[in-house]
Amino acid sequence: MPLLLARDIEKAYGDRVVLRGVGLRLDDGERVGLVGVNGSGKSTLLRILAGSETADHGDIELHGSRALLSQVPDLPGTTVQDALDDAVAWHARLIAEFHAASEGRDLGALAALQDRIDRVGWSVDHRVDAVADRLGLPPRDASIAHLSGGELRRVALARVLLQQPRLLMLDEPTNHLDAETCEWLQALLAGWPGGVLLVTHDRYLLEAVATRIVEIEDGQAVSYEGSYADYLIARAERRARLELAEDRRLALIAREAEWASRSPAARSTKQKARLQRLDELRAARPLQRQERFSLDLRTGFRKGGALIELHGVGKRFGDRRILDGVDLVLRPGETVGVIGPNGAGKSTLLRVLAGALAPDAGEIHRAPRLRPAILDQDRTGLDPAATVFEAAGDGNDHVFIAGEPVHVRSFLGRFQFPRDSHDQRVDKLSGGERARLLLARLMLHGANLILLDEPTNDLDLLTLQVLEEALLAFDGGALVVTHDRAFLDRVCDRVLAFEGDGRVVEYASRLQHLAAVEARRAAAGDRPPSAGARRRPPRPPSTRLTYKEKRELEALPGRIEALEQELAGIEATLADPATWQAGADVDLRALTARLDRLPAEIDALLERYCELEERA
Repeated sequence: MPLLLARDIEKAYGDRVVLRGVGLRLDDGERVGLVGVNGSGKSTLLRILAGSETADHGDIELHGSRALLSQVPDLPGTTVQDALDDAVAWHARLIAEFHAASEGRDLGALAALQDRIDRVGWSVDHRVDAVADRLGLPPRDASIAHLSGGELRRVALARVLLQQPRLLMLDEPTNHLDAETCEWLQALLAGWPGGVLLVTHDRYLLEAVATRIVEIEDGQAVSYEGSYADYLIARAERRARLELAEDRRLALIAREAEWASRSPAARSTKQKARLQRLDELRAARPLQRQERFSLDLRTGFRKGGALIELHGVGKRFGDRRILDGVDLVLRPGETVGVIGPNGAGKSTLLRVLAGALAPDAGEIHRAPRLRPAILDQDRTGLDPAATVFEAAGDGNDHVFIAGEPVHVRSFLGRFQFPRDSHDQRVDKLSGGERARLLLARLMLHGANLILLDEPTNDLDLLTLQVLEEALLAFDGGALVVTHDRAFLDRVCDRVLAFEGDGRVVEYASRLQHLAAVEARRAAAGDRPPSAGARRRPPRPPSTRLTYKEKRELEALPGRIEALEQELAGIEATLADPATWQAGADVDLRALTARLDRLPAEIDALLERYCELEERA
């Protein structure tokens, strides 16, 4: 019996049909990634499946509990504690049912309830504390009304995880999470004891978690078995077949229409059938061509000296040190990633670079022709009351691209804004549509220093790839604050990591930073050290080695070295952006599965080696 079975789901808003006959089945143990361009109906479908919005047509069967993390959460209660208490109210009801069954001596119900309590525990306080700590929630007594958008999202994510539903539905769960928390969430979802339906732009998360990909395409659901990498290949093949079939249909229509215009419509059965076939060909729904829009941020800026330099820059807010002696040199053609936990000061650094915030200490040297532009987390810079047409052209009918006038409607068409959306108010746009409009305006700005604060939030995967390619070709400098690991690995030349108390350290890559963090934790004893530096277990009782054990001891160093080399090779392969591109001849599912098993195998051999060596 499936956890979820949806049939013929249809939904329209006015004249705009979003979903047209969507069917979806999700079985227990499946983790489905839901993908599609912005505005395709992913969030709408999740709301319908969660019961927070009604469909115009169709029916849904659900077997088990469900919970939805929406992009705009609505939290119960007045404080963070109220919201968390509401999330675990199911546990209090379970305990109450157990006591009632005990008093009523209902042995069958009592055994079933005892089994459930054994699985979840008699108390959930430790689980609440652990999730709150991992997600970096605000203080429990903090007022919900005063939380930022990111804090609201993290509390909402904590709630759906604590509810422990059989079917977990998540709409962009990694928004406002730092990279380390994304890693934790990834591991949690990969082992979720039920079903997961996931909308996310995080490609590493999709690849690691999803067992199947469902794409919302032209209002319908198309299912692809396998991982995200499998989906990319299968989708390309399917689109090629569909486009070939569409070209044949159009050619046949043209040929039959020419025949119909030349030949009088006779009453013969043969000619009537031919005319009927022409009508059927014309009535068939045309294939929706998926055109990639272009984003060209280049300004023709001549490369030379540094665009901006920071020397010993410091910034404090009251007693809190945000930036402490930060040094940075950014040159044309460079893209630098900025990483660190939420609230560390990443956005503050961007505001200092943009000139919107003055530092308390240090020096900043800017190139004479520096033109900065910033895309902030809140997507400000757009008048909520303006229409899309007015926002794109600042009230003008034309914009200028490379010195040439282009009508605003044509310009918006390049960024996949259909004509019927041009008169829509900005405050009615989705988060992804608002981000895409700001990127379009960024192209007109002609900035040679681009500062992007969580640019990947709410972007669909197609727009994300377009932004990556634009930054790779950009002739200016860019600083990007993002938790998107794939984006960092592909686009950034180096990273700045916030490591606490205003300290900012430069690394050659995200992976180098991770290695440094792991080494520090191992040295501090916060977690088991790396495979090559494990402590020996306590000395076992001394006994002589058998001949077989001596041979085993001699072979163990070579076996351990071979496994560590295999581990390093897999990590290098997965760190290479080319591995994740469509067409790469790599079995990503097998690699990631092997990556998960290798550390345990190395640990076991090391422990065996230490045991035999002590006895030798």
